[in-house]
Amino acid sequence: MEFSSKLLQQAVDEMAQLPGIGKRTALRLVLHLLRRPKEQTELLTNALSELRNSIKHCSICHNISDHDTCEICMNRNRDKSLICVVEDIRDVMAIEDTGSFNGLYHVLGGIISPMDGVGPGDLTVSSLVKRVESGDIKELIFALSSTMEGDTTNFYIYKQLKSFDIKTTTIARGISVGDELEYADEITLGRSITNRIPFESSLKS
Repeated sequence: MEFSSKLLQQAVDEMAQLPGIGKRTALRLVLHLLRRPKEQTELLTNALSELRNSIKHCSICHNISDHDTCEICMNRNRDKSLICVVEDIRDVMAIEDTGSFNGLYHVLGGIISPMDGVGPGDLTVSSLVKRVESGDIKELIFALSSTMEGDTTNFYIYKQLKSFDIKTTTIARGISVGDELEYADEITLGRSITNRIPFESSLKS
């Protein structure tokens, strides 16, 4: 793809690094921004810059937040004895959209995947164990994707917490094997949370 401007090429190359964005789509997006008023483009660049420089991760659950503690963890109406373990913020958003869960979350920041070089030490498992050690947690819900990597991560965490007096459950398999939570419809995901099963039962299936 030939470019008449090095500045245009640089912008397209950077845009094309985003997930799901090829060179042609990146070019369309960059040209669209050029057609918009300069002020709108500056609003976008300022928003992205502020996001990158000011965003925080909740010191409790590791969710993305504007403050040291996220709004979910600070909400006194949430059931603090119930923790839903998820891969990333997209899963938090998907579950929150169902309106079927009133507990807290723990964002792992990924799942165990040796092929991708991701091990337990790359996730926030140790801080999850510390939350359980506090004695305030009564139930842990595994809500990772129904993939081999997700199941491996569930089992690893289960082994780490086996000595604690805590109930461990997993979302019902209304979510098809291999599916990502963020793509599940709200009704199916909501029912999977509500109809969760003991984790030990999932090991036998």
